[in-house]
Amino acid sequence: MSVFAAGVTVVTVADGRDDVGSTVSAFASISVDPAIVMVSLTEDSYLTETVDRQGVFAVSLLGWEHRAVAGRFSAEGRPSARLLLANEPHHRAPVSGALVLDTALAALDCRVRERTLAGDHVVYLADVTELVEVSGPRGERSAPLVRYQGRYRTLATGTR
Repeated sequence: MSVFAAGVTVVTVADGRDDVGSTVSAFASISVDPAIVMVSLTEDSYLTETVDRQGVFAVSLLGWEHRAVAGRFSAEGRPSARLLLANEPHHRAPVSGALVLDTALAALDCRVRERTLAGDHVVYLADVTELVEVSGPRGERSAPLVRYQGRYRTLATGTR
């Protein structure tokens, strides 16, 4: 599957005690009307446990300039999402209360509609409850960040 380019997102959840999040490339738009997205998370992760408990999450769609953010959110043993975004402009999504990156290409507030176990992952179908206001990338509109052959790349130039 590494030869299939996939957009890169950060999925976050607020659980009352802390903020958790992870880099996720298994994300897709499923329906426009109503707005439904799909996200797939590792079954035994703390993020999955928290999404199951809260029933809501936020998604920040990343651009090329967010490579470092994607790397931080995919590192083993990562700290709280609040700490991972400490030097990045961010705010809380209005419905889920989860953290979103101000400079994301777009951000979505989501409520779980359906949960399905699929191998070692859980696939969530979620209603988009709100398009979260973000300022977008600094300067000109950024190219989306994609994961291809195990590396972060941009569609604009194919650079690594």
